Amino acid sequence: MKKLSIITINYNNLKGLKRTVESVVNQTWQEFEYIVIDGGSTDGSASYLENHSSNFDYWISDSDTGIYNAMNKGIQKAKGEYLLFLNSGDHLYGNEALQKTISEVCDYDLVYFDIQVIDQEKTSILENPSTFSFEYLHNNLPCHQSLFVKKSAFGVVGLYDEELIIVADWKWFIQAILKYNLSYKKRAGFFSVFYKDGISSIDVNTALIQKERTLVLEKDFPILMNDLKHQYYLERVIRNLRKSRKIKWLLKLGLLDKF
Repeated sequence: MKKLSIITINYNNLKGLKRTVESVVNQTWQEFEYIVIDGGSTDGSASYLENHSSNFDYWISDSDTGIYNAMNKGIQKAKGEYLLFLNSGDHLYGNEALQKTISEVCDYDLVYFDIQVIDQEKTSILENPSTFSFEYLHNNLPCHQSLFVKKSAFGVVGLYDEELIIVADWKWFIQAILKYNLSYKKRAGFFSVFYKDGISSIDVNTALIQKERTLVLEKDFPILMNDLKHQYYLERVIRNLRKSRKIKWLLKLGLLDKF
């Protein structure tokens, strides 16, 4: 068994596919298998994959029902101990990214790093916490481009929920941590680059993201949601108190401790 399977999914994004594939095949460390799942693209992606098939351990171009159907296809074909999803458009940071990183991918079910984010012309480093809280997981998770997942973890949690359009990876992750108590570890630095132009980054999808997340949380974690709603209520009360003129005078006079 190889230590790593890299999975790339693509649909009508030939330019991004080329960028991703080139970053993978040019790695100085090559002890991985590479799987590409294309959703029946009509923009030349399938021809590109066929012409470069020697670079892939497995590839297919066939219709699917969406992002998570494609990702599940990749999981089912993967034979590596760990899986890394590097979808079309995103890429590894330099040709030595895996060589510098792979020795730290061990012992835990989930191993993650920070990630470089490119949003139009702005570049930044998105830092992930070393320890997760429910408040953090309510809205966030490490980007899958920065996350190594043990293949065996999918045997515990299951595959991605294909009934969800946009947050199935988030649902899987929050269940992995809160329901199945999978082990996780943050490692220093970053090795991959995420372009903020995917489906979850588009503003018009914000409402759908919130709707799907709420459905998941209310179904799977209702007690935790009650606690979080109470916390948010208390935070609003405190913010309003801080705006009060009377409170500001009491603080100024030293009759009330700052809060």
